Order: sequence, then structure tokens, then C-alpha cells
Amino acid sequence: MTKTALKDNKIPSVSKRFLSTFLDFLFIIYITYNVKKYTSIDIDDRTVTIILWIVIWIVYEGLLTRYWCTLGQYFTKLRISKNDSTNSKLSLIDSFKRIILKLSTGLFSFIALLLKPNSVSIHDKIAKSIVLEPNKEDIKTIFSNKWVKFGTVAFLYLLWVLWLQNFWWLIGLVVIFDMYVTKKVTWDFWNLFRTEKNKSVNMAVEWFDAIIFAVIAASFIRMFFIELYTIPTSSMEKSLLIGDYLFVSKYHYGPRTPNTPIAFPFVHHTMPFTKHTPSFTTAIQNDYKRLSGLTEIKRDEPVVFNFPEGDTVIAERQAESYYQVCRDEGRESVHSRYTLLVRPVDKRENYIKRCVAIAGDTLFIEKSQVFINSKKQEKFAGLQFLYSVETVNGTLNPRVLDEIGVALADRHLIMPGHYIMPLTLEMANILRKKSFIKSVEKIERNNGEKDLSIFPHDSKFNWNVDNFGPLVIPAKGMTISLTVDNLPLYKRIIELYEQNTLKIENNKIFINEVETNSYTFKMNYYWMMGDNRHNSQDSRFWGFVPEDHIVGTPILILMSLDQDKSFLGKIRFDRIFKVLN
Repeated sequence: MTKTALKDNKIPSVSKRFLSTFLDFLFIIYITYNVKKYTSIDIDDRTVTIILWIVIWIVYEGLLTRYWCTLGQYFTKLRISKNDSTNSKLSLIDSFKRIILKLSTGLFSFIALLLKPNSVSIHDKIAKSIVLEPNKEDIKTIFSNKWVKFGTVAFLYLLWVLWLQNFWWLIGLVVIFDMYVTKKVTWDFWNLFRTEKNKSVNMAVEWFDAIIFAVIAASFIRMFFIELYTIPTSSMEKSLLIGDYLFVSKYHYGPRTPNTPIAFPFVHHTMPFTKHTPSFTTAIQNDYKRLSGLTEIKRDEPVVFNFPEGDTVIAERQAESYYQVCRDEGRESVHSRYTLLVRPVDKRENYIKRCVAIAGDTLFIEKSQVFINSKKQEKFAGLQFLYSVETVNGTLNPRVLDEIGVALADRHLIMPGHYIMPLTLEMANILRKKSFIKSVEKIERNNGEKDLSIFPHDSKFNWNVDNFGPLVIPAKGMTISLTVDNLPLYKRIIELYEQNTLKIENNKIFINEVETNSYTFKMNYYWMMGDNRHNSQDSRFWGFVPEDHIVGTPILILMSLDQDKSFLGKIRFDRIFKVLN
């Protein structure tokens, strides 16, 4: 410790302490932006930059203050003492305490000192804990001080506003200031009902207080960070199984701000104990906006998204696509027989599939093999197709199918000794080695065999689930030539997803009343397919998934229950807390 700056434990001047922090701030900015030269991090992303800046500051302060001093402290002569009278190096925990204090209270304590001179006492304790070795009593006093509480909460709130990039929310600082400093408004007004005499009232108030906190905290976490989902169908087997309970990360791709902000908490689109009463109101509808995330969607990642054809739902047949039912039974018949529901994007059913093609890719499927940009899709464990299995003696022991993991619902007996079931290549090879198995053959549709249930549901395209494309996946800013022949591929994008008017007159295409032969896309689109390729309603049936429908990606299996087992046998212990790549 230099004699001029900290002689006899004298607290340095506010200006010197502020200058030290400011110099450290400049050093951190310099280091952060130089990281781009040596890493692949997209430093232009504001959120990534802020997170990286905080991490570097923590490492910078934690290491330098533990073993020497920060550059700001060095140049302003605020180094930590190395003589025995003022103790030696700080512990690692105390070093990090100093960082928290410096980040959360540095600026706000400086402002407090300017506004209120008698706050010097607490400010000196803050400065002492930052410049000198922390004292436990000082630390306890500091964190119980209203200015420190305000500074900490306001700092975290400012980070959230920067992430949100909606600076109208800065008005919330006024509320935070009043909650921790001025206390003019009783924000937790229900605590006014507390009384010393009536314990039951106090208990009710405590429960109400806890519920309010839980609802706000849980809603915030579900909206911006993670949410729990369950796998209801076999479309992703054997990668994700029926009964898997997943934590889905919304922050990986960046969370969406709610399209429909007014809704009943903790339910998706239908009120509890009702069949089809909406749990939301469309009185307020926000435009699509996605906050910055950690990464972009990559090929072959499992992705959770809102069902693109879920804008209109048949109340009595919600598991089916309204558009497919209309194609099968006629639109007028459907409208006259059923109750129809309309749902905004964020209230449509959640699906999970694997993203096989991203914006700008060219997709082609030949004999069930997916090609992306003329290259075969990489093989991964869990990919299933339908197989025809024939036995020698006409029966198949259920235990054999139990051992290889074929679900009861997937065992389709066509006739004695002949089964149809979804299998992975490994499962099929195991069955082929059994002496009582006559044959195991993969089922595939023929090339050119037309299936009008397949996107784009037009007789000009001889496509089916095993032979499809080529098809270009639209990317934001991409311009394509439009003709009457290829219009069915992009009609839904132009009309519904990107909200243009579209009509054809005398083989001429008009978009927003203007004749055109091209179109430029406003969003990125993705192609999603289930791993259970012959038992999955996916993009082959309903087309592209717009970026504004993307919810997130699964990161962890919390619990997994086997519907074919009973009691403790239902729990798949090997899948509990399994991290998903």
C-alpha cells in the first residue's frame, strides 16, 4: 500500500476511487473487444458483449486483486498493502465479494454521496471493502444498506433492459428507487393487513406474499429462460421418448417477447378444467420481437416451436391439423359441423422436431435419405423407419420386443406372423439375427408416387414422405423468382406468415395489388422432421417453420416415465437428469 494513498488506513478521496474504477472499466472494454481477434464469438451481438464483459471483469478483478492489484488501482496508487499490519492477500471469496460490491455499488454510491453528504459513512465502508481487506461487520452493514440494495437491484434491472432493448422499461428504475430508498408507496400493500393479534390473518398474508412472488418469479423464468415440456407422441423416438419431461432453454436462441401478454399464468392456451376456453385475450397483440440469444439454430438440433398450422384449430379434434381435415372433408363441411378456435403464434400447440435444414439450405429426400445442399445428412443414433417383420412360426415373443425397446403402441400385427413396427437400424439388425425371424425389410414409398397429404398438397408435385424435393428453404433477404408453378411452395409464407395480399389473374401474380415475378422474404425459415420418420407429422406435411414460431431447444431431461410399465418400473432411471446435446 502506498504511503501517499492509504496511510493509516485512510480512505482515499471519492475522485481517486472513481478514477480507479473508470480506468478499470476502460481496460475491460479494451480486453473485451480484442477477444474478437482470437475467438469466434460474435462480439457485435450486444447481449453476448455484455455477458462477456461481465465475465472478463470478474476474472480480471478476481485474479489481479488476489495476487496484486488492478491496473486502475496501480495507476491511482490504491494498491493493497503487502505488509503484515494490514494482512496479506485476500481470499478468493473476499476477492469476489469486492467485485460484486464494485459492480453493484460503485456508480450508485458515488451518486448517493453527491446527493446526500451524510452517506459518507456507508460510502467509506464500501470504499474500504473495495480498496482494503473486507471486514465481516462492514460487509454485513453494506449489504443491509438501502443504497447498496438499490444499486444491486438497479444494476441487474439495467442489464435486463439492455437485453430487452425497450428503453421505456427504464421507468421501472423509479419504482425500484422508491421501493428501496424513498419508500413513498407501499408496493406490497397486502402487508398492511398484518396484525399482532390475529395470527390467521398474518398467515394468510404470508401465503399471499409467497404466492405473488412465486407467480412473478416463475412467469419471468418461463418467459425468458427455461420452461418444462413433456413429450406426448412418438415422433422423436428413439431420441426423445414418450414420457420425457424436458427443460427447454429459451435463452439459447433468444426468447421472444410475448405476442399475447395478457394471459392466465402457467397454462398455455386453454383454461384449466375446460375443453376449449381460451386462457388469453387478444385485446393487446404485440409484433414479433426476439431478444439476443447465445447461438443460432444449427442443423440436426432438436427444436421446440409453435405448430405452424395451429392458427386455426377444430375444438373437437385438436390433435389434427385443421387444414388437413378441410382437405379431406371439405371446408364447408368442417365449418358447419365443428367449433373453430383461432390462436395467435405464441399460443399455438408446442411441437418438438429435429431441424434438418436451416434458412438458405436446399433440401432433397431420396429413398428416405435426407440430402442437405447435395450432402447426405449425418447419421445419428435414434433414427427410426417402418419395417416389415415376418416370423417363422407365426408368433413373436413380446419379451423380445421389450428387450429392444419397441413400445406396445408401435407393435402392429397385420396378420399372423407379419408385423409392422418402427425400428432403428441397430434394432432391425438385432431382430435379423434371431432364428425365429424370417425377414426384416424397410418400408419405403416409390419415387414419383404422389401423396396429396404431403406439402405443398398440389398435384404438380409427385412427392411423398420418402422422396421429396429439391426445395429451397427461404432465408431473410433472399429473393426468389415466382411463377404460377412454384407459387404453391411459398403461398402460405407470402399470405399468412408475412401478411401480404396475394392473388392470381390470367396467370399473373399480384402481391399487395402489384404485379410481380419475384419475392423477397422477411424472415428466416426452417425445415423440421421427426426422428421417427414414418410416424411423424412434420414439415413434409405442413411445410416451413417461420423464425417467429421458434420457442427454444431442450437441454435436460428432468424425468422420464414409461407408459408401458407400472409403479416404480415406469421410471427410466437412466434418463433422469440426462443432459441433451
